[in-house]
Amino acid sequence: MAKEQKPKEQKPKEKKLKEQVKKTSQQTVEEKRDIPRVRILFKETVSKQLKERFSYKNVMQVPKLEKIIINVGIGKLMQQDSKILEIVTKELVLITGQKVIITKAKKSISNFKLREGVPVGVKVTLRRDKMYEFFDRFVNLAVPRIRDFRGFSDKSFDGRGNYTVGIKEYVIFPEVDTDKISKLFGFDITFVTTAQSDEESYELLKFLGMPFVKKDVIVQNKIQ
Repeated sequence: MAKEQKPKEQKPKEKKLKEQVKKTSQQTVEEKRDIPRVRILFKETVSKQLKERFSYKNVMQVPKLEKIIINVGIGKLMQQDSKILEIVTKELVLITGQKVIITKAKKSISNFKLREGVPVGVKVTLRRDKMYEFFDRFVNLAVPRIRDFRGFSDKSFDGRGNYTVGIKEYVIFPEVDTDKISKLFGFDITFVTTAQSDEESYELLKFLGMPFVKKDVIVQNKIQ
């Protein structure tokens, strides 16, 4: 009778190599789980759609979202309530998850009752993962809570591929506790892209999920 062959024992080097490969693959899966889904959407789908849409020859030509700037003007509000700076700062940190920058007046203007060094605004600049996470929450959670919302206008591009939208009330964000609101305020959100034209920027934001007003709706409103 033929002797049963025993399975060959793995050499220490081969065993160590397999363990390293397994550990690396597990880390890759865990890292992918932490990547914002909008970033994954851009990398796997949107970049290909834009390359096909504009016939880019190089992947580096594909426009992308570079940063998001949230800006709150508090000049007039400061005259009504001295605590508004503290309120806006606290709420903006809660919404964005990042420390804010307080902008101050560079010079005094008597006509506007403005003195040099007085706080006139609060802003936050989001980049990388925090930027994509904010975009996701804004489009999918905050925007649907806007009353009578029919889509954002496609006329708010600056000619250099950047898009700005104004929000009247910050309470649309789910992070805000409506029972603890003491003062309402709005802010501007600017989406800065690497696009060379407004058309490219429009397509980029639309593919990422930005709810623009449909072209046919705009035409109907003009006719009416």
